[in-house]
Amino acid sequence: MAKSNGGIIGALNPTSFGKCTQTIVTTSTPAFAFQPGTRLVSALVVAGGGGAGKNVGGGGGAGGFRTCTSISVCGASIPITIGAGGAGSTSAPQAGTQGNSSIFSTITSAGGGGGGSGSGFAPFQPGQTGGSGGGGSGNANPGAAGNTPPVSPPQGFSGGNGFSAGPSCIFNGAGGGGSSAVGANATSPVGGSGGAGTDTTPIFGPGLPNSGVYAGGGGGGVYLGGATAGSGGPGGGGAGKTGSGNLVGDSGTANTGGGGGGGSGVSGNGGTGGSGIVIVKELTKASGVWNLQSQFSARKQGTWPLVAVQPFSADYLVVAGGGGGGRADDAGGGAGAGGYRASGYGPAPLRGSALTLTAGTAFPITVGGGGAGAPNSQSSGTGTDGSPSIFSPAPTGITSTGGGAGGGGVTSGPTVSPSATRSGQNGGSGGGSATCMAPIGYPGANPGTGNSPPVSPPQGSSGGTAVFGGVPPIGVGGGGGATAVGGNGGAPAAGAGGAGAPNNISGCAVTYAGGGGGGAQGTATLGSGGSGGGGAGASPSVVAVSGTVNTGGGGGGASANSGGGTGGSGIVIVRYPSGAAPAVTLAPGTNVETTAPNGDKVATFTVSGTLTVASF
Repeated sequence: MAKSNGGIIGALNPTSFGKCTQTIVTTSTPAFAFQPGTRLVSALVVAGGGGAGKNVGGGGGAGGFRTCTSISVCGASIPITIGAGGAGSTSAPQAGTQGNSSIFSTITSAGGGGGGSGSGFAPFQPGQTGGSGGGGSGNANPGAAGNTPPVSPPQGFSGGNGFSAGPSCIFNGAGGGGSSAVGANATSPVGGSGGAGTDTTPIFGPGLPNSGVYAGGGGGGVYLGGATAGSGGPGGGGAGKTGSGNLVGDSGTANTGGGGGGGSGVSGNGGTGGSGIVIVKELTKASGVWNLQSQFSARKQGTWPLVAVQPFSADYLVVAGGGGGGRADDAGGGAGAGGYRASGYGPAPLRGSALTLTAGTAFPITVGGGGAGAPNSQSSGTGTDGSPSIFSPAPTGITSTGGGAGGGGVTSGPTVSPSATRSGQNGGSGGGSATCMAPIGYPGANPGTGNSPPVSPPQGSSGGTAVFGGVPPIGVGGGGGATAVGGNGGAPAAGAGGAGAPNNISGCAVTYAGGGGGGAQGTATLGSGGSGGGGAGASPSVVAVSGTVNTGGGGGGASANSGGGTGGSGIVIVRYPSGAAPAVTLAPGTNVETTAPNGDKVATFTVSGTLTVASF
């Protein structure tokens, strides 16, 4: 219908007029009142942290941490419960007490699990389950599971494991789990630190209590004065205590859901968990079109509603850095390619599931460097493994392991190197093993194992073997690639690097993660690099070739005249719908966003950085 203002852009449709008012709730209330026009809210709900253990106790687990960006609140008021922190243990072997739940609307966050209690000379209680799990005490007893009861996304992580060396009187408690990370395991010199909490400023903005970071785990307590107690996790976790003076662990910070810190030996009480918190943001949001006069007025006043970004699906390619080629007294093994993990594109058997990216989140991205090749000195040994590449949206994240280095070392005579040196190293794809000219009776050398640690679908293949006790001229094993094992070396040729995987996630077909070729002795033929950036191996007249940058290719194995080739650096590529692009920013500026043929946006990370999804 026409209006006197000169036209319309649609019917008036104010679905929620909350004016983006934000309220921080630190105590329970039976009737939290919304503004009259509010119909949708965003909320953070953090439960009370768990109490810590007594007597080199484990840190308390953080309170459960849950957020929701769009909750319907069709009513004038609603009850809110703020969970209290759990009490620290005052009587070993009782564990710390679980924190209490916080509740807003249909969202319940579970209290943090209590930390374990007791030392190696007394009965003990392990850490307890909860929103985040409590850490184990200094009796090498285990931490407990977080996200209990289970929700999705997870509300917290597990606690760490305690450490005990009874004859040395070393008893160290572990850290409680946090909302973003597991609690650290205790070790001989230190107690475990509490797991990190979560920064909520991308959703709720600056100026929040505790700088907007909540639900950190408590640190573990330790016995001997020379040991270091576990620090509290960022987000209000209390620190553990050290020594034999019966020191009480620090309490978790109030209204953060932080876990309590573990008490020291011989009989220090555990710290109390921090109370929880609820933050409510009343949204201004519309699902229709607006009267032009109203729109102009709202723009002028700065109250025009912002449209919240909805979660969206993203495909990924994560390739780690390739390993460095080995150097032996005759020929070194080719290095394995960096681990290859992908969704949506590339060979179907190697595709994982796409990830869901949520608004108001900064996703850290690590691009792994290639491993250094063994230097050009006789019998210098293995190269260096490549570094992992990581794309880590909550709750699981994607990590590809660096490629395994090629084998090397002394392979003949009475001072032959240990089998571990001559063997290829394990990794995303495994390195090739080096030739052994030693007399029969010396232990053989093995190719490196690929897909190590194992993931599904597999991230790579194993390296090739080399002749043991063979007769020159001889070539050695090639490094494994994403889709094929490295070739075996023998007379008269070295093994080729295993083939990589083709992938067109960027809009162009590129092959990644090829293995490095094995080095050759004498007149043997050098091993070619695997398709996907793998470097060729060396011969006495040709130097080893490095893996190609940003492919994760393995470096070629050395010969008598050169060191091993350096592994190629990795790469991370994320592909998402064009509609989400206005909310996505990349840092630093060397990482770029391009457009695929179908209009999808493609973020390519050639160096480590951050992919941030805005809230509005």
